[in-house]
Amino acid sequence: MAKKIPLRQCLGCGEMAPKNLLIRIVKDNKDNFTIDATGRLNGRGAYICRKADCLKKAIRNNGLSRSFKMAIPEEVYDKLNKELIELEG
Repeated sequence: MAKKIPLRQCLGCGEMAPKNLLIRIVKDNKDNFTIDATGRLNGRGAYICRKADCLKKAIRNNGLSRSFKMAIPEEVYDKLNKELIELEG
């Protein structure tokens, strides 16, 4: 019997992909946002593809705001963009 691979939807492009191919963005109980490379941090998570374009689309269509049910400060987007560029590079 094959092991079931969990799928998650990218907030940017909307495509379904295996969880391990996506990047998890986590909001903890103090409203701090981080990129969770391990996929195991505590907190509410949302997923995007490993492309800067998907983060831009998620920002443009307010995907992160909807997912976390709150307004996301601009500095959070800047921080996530820098972390994503480091992961890509």
